[in-house]
Amino acid sequence: MADYDVSKLYGLVHGYVAGTADTARGRLQPLMLAYGFDAVEREGRLVFRTRDGQAGPVIDTDRLAVSREAESDLVTVRAPMAEVAGRLRLNFTEADGDFDARAEEAIFPDETTTSVAQSELPLVLTRREARSIVERWLAESRVARDTAQFALPPSDLGIRAGDVVALPVKGGMANYRIDRVEQAEFQMLEAVRVEPETYAHSDAVETVVRPKAFVAPVPVDPIFLDLPLLSGSEEPHVPHVAATARPWPGTVAVYSATSDDGYALNRLLPAAAIVGTTETPMYKAMPGVVDRGGLLRVKLVSGDLSSAGLLEVLNGANGAVIGDGSSANWEVFQFTSATLVAERTYDLGGRLRGQAGTDGIMPDVWPTGSVLVILNSALQQIDLAQSERGLARHYRIGPAQRSFDDPSYTHLIEAFDGIGLRPYAPVHLRAVTDVGGDLSVSWIRRTREDGDSWQSAEVPLAEESEQYLVRVFADQSLVREASVTSPLFGYSAAARTADGIVGPYEIAVAQVSDRFGPGPFRRIMINV
Repeated sequence: MADYDVSKLYGLVHGYVAGTADTARGRLQPLMLAYGFDAVEREGRLVFRTRDGQAGPVIDTDRLAVSREAESDLVTVRAPMAEVAGRLRLNFTEADGDFDARAEEAIFPDETTTSVAQSELPLVLTRREARSIVERWLAESRVARDTAQFALPPSDLGIRAGDVVALPVKGGMANYRIDRVEQAEFQMLEAVRVEPETYAHSDAVETVVRPKAFVAPVPVDPIFLDLPLLSGSEEPHVPHVAATARPWPGTVAVYSATSDDGYALNRLLPAAAIVGTTETPMYKAMPGVVDRGGLLRVKLVSGDLSSAGLLEVLNGANGAVIGDGSSANWEVFQFTSATLVAERTYDLGGRLRGQAGTDGIMPDVWPTGSVLVILNSALQQIDLAQSERGLARHYRIGPAQRSFDDPSYTHLIEAFDGIGLRPYAPVHLRAVTDVGGDLSVSWIRRTREDGDSWQSAEVPLAEESEQYLVRVFADQSLVREASVTSPLFGYSAAARTADGIVGPYEIAVAQVSDRFGPGPFRRIMINV
């Protein structure tokens, strides 16, 4: 189309998404709604003009035609207030910044309802423009409650759709915009009331938008953590995943697949985990009491740490894990003091070691260079079906703004045992020898679920059945293995003789899970 007129069309379009509309009218409609203009035909030309509410011809009663189809020469109707929204919200894309999704609202001062009429435009707008649009819509909706129907004689064919005329109403003249014209014996016209003040721009001050500094999609350091149950609300067979980077590239995506192909989005990580590397060793300590040994120094990639009182720590504060970076080898511990000694470097003291049953896998020392991760909401469990436990799967982890085949993604192949299903190691092993030389070993079991309550006589079993695996070692060689269903193992003198034991020997006990197998062993040395 070449014959058009835009000389009376005003406004600035920052950006527009045409979407799926396949007609010219469909593509123009969002612009007409946002910028308040009409498209009308005049002498074969398509004319675009911005609405201003100013009246052109004045239609007095003498100028009206009398139609047999109408109740009178001028019919005016006012719609009830219940049909008019008193609160509007507009969703749009903000201009001059990071093109974030934004919303602006307008509400009548006398509006009492809490319901909101919501609309969305595929336009890039400033906040001031969006506010002006939604205020205009709100004002138009209330003014347009008044509609008029009237007829004009053939001599007034020059008055057409889109024109604003002044009509006589009770109390004086009012401006009406003609929206529909039906030409027959007379011109039958339908119009809605308009007011010039409706199209005056809002006096709101434009907000200065400062774009965020560009952060390159750098690779992230992903960490899988196959952890024991911490809060009890986790899926016990599912590992956690964490990621960190400096600078943080924004949301991180975790994709997974059975092979290095056909990846699907598994999880989004919106926040960076607090991860660090130890600069001093941490030696083995007794669980259940505060470890006041040497301070553990750790340098963080990013984030901050803070101290907490002992009562807060006992209630779950300042949880962390330390490990070698592999998915299953993590000790859970807590700390009461965190002292900043250098940039992103802290000394951690007042530690509670071997929490959540990890005392059973605590090594003699966590060496310098071990990985430390703070337990917070940045760690999330991935999607992993029960049938996929123990199976190697492929993972690609990187900035969500890039595709999973981007060089910024890290490729890992991992299989997870489901440490949340692992039984705790028994405690308080006690060996008693009777006068005949027969040995009885007893112990107390623990539970991985709901073991903190003092109301029950005994902690829950948390397994299908109670069973233990007992091993006897002599000179570091396994000489006997037995399964028992109660926390008691008898080892007679005759059995020891049959096993060839003539000196000190060791007995190791582990609780067995039907789903996981034996947990960590607890050992006791027997001196003959």
